[in-house]
Amino acid sequence: MRVHVVSDVHGAVEPLARAGDGADALVLLGDLILFLDYADHSRGIFPDLFGTENAHRIVELRTARRFEEARALNRSLWTGIDRDAAMDAAIRKQYAAMFAALPTPTFATYGNVDAPALWPEYAGPGTTVLDGATTEIGGLVFGFVGGGLPTAMRTPYEVDEETYAAKVAALGPVDVLCSHIPPAVPELCYDVVARRFERGSQALLDAIHEVRPAYSVFGHVHQPLTPRMRIGATECVNVGHFNATHTPFAIEW
Repeated sequence: MRVHVVSDVHGAVEPLARAGDGADALVLLGDLILFLDYADHSRGIFPDLFGTENAHRIVELRTARRFEEARALNRSLWTGIDRDAAMDAAIRKQYAAMFAALPTPTFATYGNVDAPALWPEYAGPGTTVLDGATTEIGGLVFGFVGGGLPTAMRTPYEVDEETYAAKVAALGPVDVLCSHIPPAVPELCYDVVARRFERGSQALLDAIHEVRPAYSVFGHVHQPLTPRMRIGATECVNVGHFNATHTPFAIEW
């Protein structure tokens, strides 16, 4: 068996359509939406609405951790615009293209910038969406935990630590622990380009110690200090920023 794992697709539709080539299944760890590309400020919902210069300014403020100023600029740009309607239309357009590109079978969970309420409208019969649940692939148990934990960025699908921990606990024993965010290990959580720590989950780290899955796979940190490390019996792997790499991580057995 061979499974390909991707995360942080952020609008990369054509590479996503090829992500399952040569594999028996695709595992998708979320963040399909591209709101703003930090490497190319002309791509995403934000520059489509407000232009590249404003996108560049927002990136500067967020990178400097000047979040209140970034939010103030954001509020001023949205003045006079029906934000809910504009965002809904833009997200639906992206989801329609990306879910249509998914191979069969795909097993998917949400990222922190996704809109879970819309997924049932776009996930076809070949795509199984899991969050706090398990599935069997080729005799191995894969457990999925979607979303992220609360941050100053206030991204769309952040849940409190208790709720997140309950989803992890609901999985029970698994062979492959699949999540969008990493376990709470500093080397796995630090982004060397953004120069900040992203939030990792202590509940995931506890599960790694207690359940001892063969793999813990995740994304979220686009340029991690350490993309891969072993914790006891578990190989912990950041599967990569798929929007940039276009390359899935393969698990074979």
